[in-house]
Amino acid sequence: MGTLDGKVALITGAGQGVGEGIAFALAKEGASIAALGRTKAKVDETAEAVRALGGTAIAVECDVAKEEQLAPAVDEVVTALGGIDILVNNANYSVLGPIAQVKRHHIEKALAVGPLAALSLMQLCYPVMKERGGGSVINMVTSAAVRWDTSNYGGYAAAKEALRSLTRAAASEWGRDNIRVNAVAPHALSPGLKAWTEHNPEEAEAFVATIPMGRIGECEEDIGRAVAFLVGPDARYLTGATIPLDGGQARWA
Repeated sequence: MGTLDGKVALITGAGQGVGEGIAFALAKEGASIAALGRTKAKVDETAEAVRALGGTAIAVECDVAKEEQLAPAVDEVVTALGGIDILVNNANYSVLGPIAQVKRHHIEKALAVGPLAALSLMQLCYPVMKERGGGSVINMVTSAAVRWDTSNYGGYAAAKEALRSLTRAAASEWGRDNIRVNAVAPHALSPGLKAWTEHNPEEAEAFVATIPMGRIGECEEDIGRAVAFLVGPDARYLTGATIPLDGGQARWA
């Protein structure tokens, strides 16, 4: 018996990295998985891997930056899997660089993929969760927003902090509907970060040195397993929080 038996989880950006790790962790606890992603081949691989584990999964092609694709995607999940109990807004568009140089259209894309898509998906999933007696939303944010030195992370952090504000507001408004909403700020060895560490070994070594636990997290074991706990029954009284899964690197107030 898993802690998430009978639950349905919709996970955006589930074709690789953190999203895929969360999909695997939730599936191992019994959740049926709807893997959403812009690249169909990638989410197909995630769904196939979940099924190979003995779980239930579907792949849904969806560019979350395009609002017109969101409602059909949610409808597809509800029709195929019977409902939605868990929503993980993991899809991301990174904007890195100094404030004097960062481009407005890049920040607009980060907002579209991040907080705006998350807002729409939360609104679409809210009545489905409410009808099922409750649910749980996890919004993926970043510890980069609260570091003492946020150089080169301004645009990225701005989009993620907007998502944190939406998280807190939804938690406050939806608590009486038994819908919990939390944010997770992860460090994980995603394909992008792995490639960066391989191409910039000296910078990567310096980066890891700032992490008290001395390593970058694993997508499933360190992030996915924690998310499985957060959306499960043992965390039923936790809502409106930001959970740092960054090995202790950032200072959270």
